[in-house]
Amino acid sequence: MSSIGPSTSGSGTSSTGTSTTQTKTQSLGKDDFLKLLVTQLSHQDPLKPMDDTQFMSQMAQFSTLEQMTNMSGELERLSFSGQVSQAVGLIGRAVTYEKRDGSTAQGTVQGIDIEDGKILVAIDGDKVEPGQVRSVA
Repeated sequence: MSSIGPSTSGSGTSSTGTSTTQTKTQSLGKDDFLKLLVTQLSHQDPLKPMDDTQFMSQMAQFSTLEQMTNMSGELERLSFSGQVSQAVGLIGRAVTYEKRDGSTAQGTVQGIDIEDGKILVAIDGDKVEPGQVRSVA
């Protein structure tokens, strides 16, 4: 689930009186938003219920958050699919690429591999990331 922003926790004092600061990143998602909304509704004053416009505004925010989360996931999948397609287009092509030691080499792309979510181009026994390919003939 994607985050809607980082938050930090404040500073406190230890038993020796010195001040320490902790920073941690938290992400709020649609489940957290619903929990907050339900908690707010259950603790409101029955004689002064939440204004309808506030409730509708919060529901619209929830709907927007859910749509943005879904769109983010789809964009990630679409981007990865495009990268795979570009790598497949290199198969059989002669390329110049940068090796891990910084030197350059030439070879023919024999295929692609996906390892741990990363695309690797197989060139004459070497596996390199597509960004290491310097030229295509």
